Amino acid sequence: MQISETRAPAALAPGTRLGVIGAGAMGGALLRGVLGTGVALDAVWAATKSPTSAHAIAHEFGVTATTTYTDLAASTDVVVLAVKPAQIDAALRELVHAGLRRDALVISVAAGVSIERIEAQLGQPNPVVRAMPNTPAFVGRGMTAIAGGTHTTADHLAIAERLFGAVGMCLTIEERLLNAVTAISGSGPAYVYLIIEALADAGVRVGLPRDVAMTLVTQTVLGAAVMVQASDRHPAALRDDVTTPAGCTIGALLVLEDGKIRSVLARAVEEARNVLEGTSR
Repeated sequence: MQISETRAPAALAPGTRLGVIGAGAMGGALLRGVLGTGVALDAVWAATKSPTSAHAIAHEFGVTATTTYTDLAASTDVVVLAVKPAQIDAALRELVHAGLRRDALVISVAAGVSIERIEAQLGQPNPVVRAMPNTPAFVGRGMTAIAGGTHTTADHLAIAERLFGAVGMCLTIEERLLNAVTAISGSGPAYVYLIIEALADAGVRVGLPRDVAMTLVTQTVLGAAVMVQASDRHPAALRDDVTTPAGCTIGALLVLEDGKIRSVLARAVEEARNVLEGTSR
């Protein structure tokens, strides 16, 4: 398992051409991150659903933006499919029809769409990488996990790692773990937002102005996350640093344990995974 450095330079050799199909929220974030590493504008193109959005993308990023990639696919080395799962089959068929080279790297961020399905739709031996990013990629603090397909080499995975490294951190795992990844880091920001909202509401309940409560909570969550990430100590040890005998923190922690916060979070992640695998009850 490998983890790339945050804000790593994009691994595009001179002359390499990158296409992003579906330059919406996630596709736009990836474009912004990759172009921020100094990739030449003429090496990148983007495809969107409407002329209006294509014009907006071209204006914002300075790259070629279009609603069709018929004249672009054959000269493209790396294609990122940032479309919804329901649209990926059509996008793959159009790519092949447009003359996608058999050695072009295809990267998909469509949640729940297997590499086997992508390879079957392509019908040719393209290297395929399946990726699961999350929304903090919009601010350059994303977490992405990737897995390679039948024809994918270590070099192909390195390209994908460095591309997603432009919007946060990236690690390579086995595909069978990607649904679990989605349940943890893909859906995870929603869990954290709920916790932040609840803590801010609690601050208001004990007398804080809402803006003050929100500032206190968001900086505390950010700081705690950075401490866990930067330290080689277990979160429990860091928690003990805050928990003095007979103090207020241990009292609060006991209330959280009474509310079964551990099992509730575990069940939430398990349920998200089960929904992806079609085993939810």
